[in-house]
Amino acid sequence: REFESEIRFYSGDDPLDVWDRYIKWTEQTFPQGGKDSNLSAVLERAVKALNEQQRYYKDPRYLNLWLKFGNCCNEPLDLYSYLHSQEIGTTLAQLYITWAEELEARGSFKKADLIFQEGLQRKAEPLDKLQSHHRQFQARVSRQTLLGLEEAAEEKDVDLLRTAEPQRSSLADLKGRGKKNVIAPISRVGDALKVTDRNRSLQNPTSQQLSNNLRFAVFDENSASGPGIPALTPQSWTAPPAPKAKENELSAGPWNSGRRPRSNANSGMEVPCTLPNFTPYVEESAQQQVM
Repeated sequence: REFESEIRFYSGDDPLDVWDRYIKWTEQTFPQGGKDSNLSAVLERAVKALNEQQRYYKDPRYLNLWLKFGNCCNEPLDLYSYLHSQEIGTTLAQLYITWAEELEARGSFKKADLIFQEGLQRKAEPLDKLQSHHRQFQARVSRQTLLGLEEAAEEKDVDLLRTAEPQRSSLADLKGRGKKNVIAPISRVGDALKVTDRNRSLQNPTSQQLSNNLRFAVFDENSASGPGIPALTPQSWTAPPAPKAKENELSAGPWNSGRRPRSNANSGMEVPCTLPNFTPYVEESAQQQVM
């Protein structure tokens, strides 16, 4: 290919430009992706070829290649941690946005907010874009928290209605059912009803527990000190995570004739009919006629 030749014989001062154009051409030529695009292999080659050049660590083009490569990995969170430990893209807002969105999709709201706070403290650029995504994230989490509180309140109201209903039963309602074995209907009242309601309340999470799970700190960019945010622990990885295993790739081999092999057991051999091991009964009159 033309790009492969350009990469092999490139002698300029910006090899990232060739890889960036190569990736964009592949995405435009194969918009659906798939095995024919070979995109994951090209991305892996690109990030490894430029991994030693630290001048690209703050380049948005290089970070973009890494983030696209993360979509080809089984665990993109490991790749984001690797980038953070190697200081690749840590001054760019897109790293924290992509990282936090992946955590939010998995329901890890506290960790997602921690990633946003890390980017805001580092003043990752563009800062206004990072702040906008953080506010949108806070709005989504607040909306989910309110929905959870409403559902918990509705369940509590239903339980209160059940306990508020009169539990008195007339003698006519307590008539036995059945003709032989008289069985009285079960009607729980008093302490038995309280035990049932207590067990039901233990099965459903309370609104306070739900709100505690979704609580996060609000970052104020105008504040001088800012809230106390625990620092992310850098990973001591020396190599990025491996991409997904390749599937549906079979090595070429000879074609068979398409005929079904014939079994030796069914090669036209006739199976002899077995004779009965008993003497059939014949009436005496029939024997005399034969004689």
